[in-house]
Amino acid sequence: MRDVSTTDTNRQGGSALDAVRAFGVMVGGPILLAGAATLSIGSAGRATACGRRPGPVALAGVAGLAAYALLARPWLQNWGSSEYERSTPLPGDELVPDPGIQTTRAVTIDAPVDEVWPWVAQIGQDRAGFYSYEWLENLAGCQMRNADAVNPDWQQREVGETVLLHPFSGLRLERFEPRRSYAFKGWYFALKEDGERTRLLARGRSQKGFASAGYALLLELPHFVMERKMLLGIKKRAERWAPTHS
Repeated sequence: MRDVSTTDTNRQGGSALDAVRAFGVMVGGPILLAGAATLSIGSAGRATACGRRPGPVALAGVAGLAAYALLARPWLQNWGSSEYERSTPLPGDELVPDPGIQTTRAVTIDAPVDEVWPWVAQIGQDRAGFYSYEWLENLAGCQMRNADAVNPDWQQREVGETVLLHPFSGLRLERFEPRRSYAFKGWYFALKEDGERTRLLARGRSQKGFASAGYALLLELPHFVMERKMLLGIKKRAERWAPTHS
């Protein structure tokens, strides 16, 4: 088992700067958007209170925020998933049993579960990467290299092991069930057979309170962008290498 808090102490000198860099890349955009929305609401509110018509920039900001909350946000929270899948319990739900926010995203892969699971099993910064936007991950200092082949040496994990997201940080693996489930607390993947195809589902859950508020404000949008690409990245690789597509 790898514990980055103890085994990587010799590298902690540069970790503070790397952490700031990663944080900026990950949440810089959402912070700017949240700031713009706050200024727009404030400006529109002050103008209305003074009996004036809000300016076009303020109105555009308020309209954009409304469109995101009412249209874009429900779509990105449930991208690719059916209503049934969103309401169906998945392995890993028990880790955050009463969430403030839940997302369920999914993709259909034209390959059987046996051909999809090996790609899921080997995720991790120190293994196959996360099949997402490698250039953006590396801009955050992740030193990521996404694999385009299944490596037999990367097919096993132990519950309690730290799966790296970044050279200096990772998540504790809570479930590792071949062909079925790969789960961290609050973020997990499930595979469902669909005839000769596979439904790959990714679910996220945040605790009620500050955790959900922080996630919604800072992480929800970048998480969607990266997770969607990850699901499509697994789909592309599994279909390319599946026997029926060779």
